[in-house]
Amino acid sequence: MSERTGREAVAAVWRIDSARIVGALARYTGDFALAEDLAQEALAEALVTWPRTGVPRHPAGWLLTVGRRRAIDAFRRRAALDERYAALAGALGEGGVLTGGEPADPARAAAEVLWDPDQIDDDVLALIFVSCHPVLSREARLALTLRVVGGLTSDEIARACLVPTATVQARITRAKKTLGAARVPFAVPPAAERGARLGSVLGVIYLIFTEGSSASSGGDLIRVDLAGEALRLARVLSRLMPAEAEVYGLLALLELTAARFPARTGPDGEPVLLEQQNRRRWDRSAIRRGRAALVKAGDVGRGLGAYGLQAAIAECHAVAPSVAETDWDRVVVLYEALGRLAPSPVVELNRAVAVSMASGPAAALPLVDALVAGGALANSHLLPSVRGELLTRLGRVEEARSELAAAVRLCGNDRECSVLRGKLAALD
Repeated sequence: MSERTGREAVAAVWRIDSARIVGALARYTGDFALAEDLAQEALAEALVTWPRTGVPRHPAGWLLTVGRRRAIDAFRRRAALDERYAALAGALGEGGVLTGGEPADPARAAAEVLWDPDQIDDDVLALIFVSCHPVLSREARLALTLRVVGGLTSDEIARACLVPTATVQARITRAKKTLGAARVPFAVPPAAERGARLGSVLGVIYLIFTEGSSASSGGDLIRVDLAGEALRLARVLSRLMPAEAEVYGLLALLELTAARFPARTGPDGEPVLLEQQNRRRWDRSAIRRGRAALVKAGDVGRGLGAYGLQAAIAECHAVAPSVAETDWDRVVVLYEALGRLAPSPVVELNRAVAVSMASGPAAALPLVDALVAGGALANSHLLPSVRGELLTRLGRVEEARSELAAAVRLCGNDRECSVLRGKLAALD
């Protein structure tokens, strides 16, 4: 195996299983910060070993075994955790883990990583609840969970949260120290304590899905693995907290959004805009699941919350035969309700897009200009992208060209950049 192929294999396994590995190590060691360090050490070992010896039969089990062996070394050095060391050591075989050899029992090692995705006591879900502990600030909860559970880099988190990378790194470091100092146990909290963390947990799952459905950087428009993990967590959470309307609202939103994934990219991965998508490729099963979850959200709650309203908007798109036949007036009303319940510049920008479809670009442009005047979304490509589109439709070509050029400069995703460049070229 070449070094490049080995590194690609490591990256693929890490992308799929990193959160489960960190979760398992946190459960074994009881130390959140140590667990991530151990997982990173196992990753470094794989980058050295796999290109030389080949990918193990059970790669996730290999990484977990190396991480556990490193945990034993750490406990040895501490010399105060003999009982825990003995418990960990009993499950490990002798021989060349550190030199890249197979675990003594590969099937057992793999089974400890490849858990039943529907079990409630899921290590990844526990990881999210720990990351969303009330001792942490909201910003720290988001940054830590996106890093440890979502596998996002500091740069990706910074773009998702619209803050500098250094700020994200500082938040993650402080969050780990705070959790350690507070001796937060690694577990899904008792039912009585879950409500206090639910908002943060839902927000983190939503942000993970958002990064997966529209990658902020890189060469792929959609990170299916990341979006799929968020969807799986939302399903598990709905079984863990079946009386919470917003859990079903989020699940509905994710199902209805993911339903469009098959039609959002072409054969070469290039983006396909909504009006050009082949709606027969939309996942009808996902649409049915999403609509059912939306009904459930209405049944268990006193009305739709923020995620439920977004799901209702997604449903409008899912049931419409085409863009022209979408009930844009209803979409505008739903965005207005969402803006009152959970105001944000992104909601206002999306409302402006809906207004442009319902009433024309002239009615929408003042809404976008108000966002510009207020300094909202200054570092995002979304605002100049939408403004450039509206100006194009109004025939104000020079202004549109300037806005689209700004959007290209701000956009971090290669695929989205190509679409923006195409719109810019069409103005010449």
